[in-house]
Amino acid sequence: MILIDQARWWFNGRRWCHLISDESVEELIEFADRNEINRRAFQGDHYDIPEEFRDELIADGAVEVSSREIARRLRASGLRLNAEQRRAFRHQRS
Repeated sequence: MILIDQARWWFNGRRWCHLISDESVEELIEFADRNEINRRAFQGDHYDIPEEFRDELIADGAVEVSSREIARRLRASGLRLNAEQRRAFRHQRS
């Protein structure tokens, strides 16, 4: 299932939210590609999404949940990257 939280995090003058799958990274990437989300927004286990795209993603099937639920479901699915894995992912992209 694709899940999205509230846009709460400010960065560069915009509010951002998180988009995840609690099933697979492949499901998440497929959903993002279908919605023309730039791959640069992919953080290895989630996408950072600007607030202005949120409603469109919900209309396409992303389920609104709390930020706490995003974290819980990502950990429960086994898809959550730890700090070392996130650093390695960022290093691969540069």
